[in-house]
Amino acid sequence: MKKTVFRVLDNLESYLCQFLLVFFVVLLFIQIVLRNLFSGSLAWGDELATYAFVWFAYMGAVYAAKMSAHNRVTFQFRFFPRVVEKVCNIFTDLVWVGFNLYFVYLSYDFAFNRMNVFWKSQTMGIPMKYFYTILPLAFLLMSIRILQNMYVKHVMHKQVIDPEDAQIEEMKRKQNNTDNKT
Repeated sequence: MKKTVFRVLDNLESYLCQFLLVFFVVLLFIQIVLRNLFSGSLAWGDELATYAFVWFAYMGAVYAAKMSAHNRVTFQFRFFPRVVEKVCNIFTDLVWVGFNLYFVYLSYDFAFNRMNVFWKSQTMGIPMKYFYTILPLAFLLMSIRILQNMYVKHVMHKQVIDPEDAQIEEMKRKQNNTDNKT
């Protein structure tokens, strides 16, 4: 039971992204079918699909932070000792976390303190603060994932591999196996 809970929490962003992607694609498909076959549509369908897409994009950014897949410029570190790269990476990650936490504060303040309580979504009539909660939530989760990766890299001394780098290594391995067979 405990392992299942930790597995779900560790993959929460992935599950939410998958759900949101399927949800907004299905909703848009239904809208297209309704428009083309029945000359009508759900009044709230496009708006909800838009909000689901926005939530998907922000959760995708969190997932990318978890996978350490955000773009970084690291070429210059080839010319310096390894310790310089480590210190620079820690510094930039802490700056990134600082920015994220500041944005959590700003977006929370905007959504729950400064936003007019009468601002509602156009067709659904739901207060906009519920749609804007993705901002503080995503930036907070992104900060947690960055700190988690920092812990894994610098305290546990394990390598966090970017999925793209892993695919490139796999392709190289397959190419080498193919070359060795011929």
